[in-house]
Amino acid sequence: MFTGIIKHIGIIKEIDLQQNYSIKINSNFNEKIVLGESISCSGICLTVKKVFKNNFWVDVSEETIQKTSLSNLRSGSKINLEKSLKVGDEIGGHLVFGHVDGVSILKKIEKLESAFVLTVKLKKNLIKYMAPKCSITIDGISLTVNEVKKNVIKISIIPYTWANTSLKNIKVGDLLNTEIDMIARYTFRALEGKI
Repeated sequence: MFTGIIKHIGIIKEIDLQQNYSIKINSNFNEKIVLGESISCSGICLTVKKVFKNNFWVDVSEETIQKTSLSNLRSGSKINLEKSLKVGDEIGGHLVFGHVDGVSILKKIEKLESAFVLTVKLKKNLIKYMAPKCSITIDGISLTVNEVKKNVIKISIIPYTWANTSLKNIKVGDLLNTEIDMIARYTFRALEGKI
């Protein structure tokens, strides 16, 4: 489990989604990476299978490739990294599983004086969970939804988050890994068909 507070950026060194289904990532973690640990890689919970110096390798499944934006990554792509929570760690964002619910499409980027505003189009199976001020995870980043209209949401990004995550590299049309807040998901499921 993660918090969605990004403190590290990784660089894809090698990516093979056709034969070996593995990715080599160069990281700037200060702390040691341990075999078998879970790391959120732009919102996708992946397991470390090999470590050498500042690089680690992860395996990916066909299911993960189909449900995430991994197929858009190339050697040199920058990704958000977060190590899993330990008991007693501060939860600065919200509880994030690293289980991507689907990909959303970036429709617009607006630059305001104090923030960037992203307009993101969500699929029907995801938009139903959205409400103003709810939490959402985009590419592993814990964010707050400002506005919901039909099939799009608007999210404000403060300058620090913009500068210190992979968001500064995104472009209109990009696919974004999206995870719905677990509380919204389970509340919706519990109430479904009962109101």
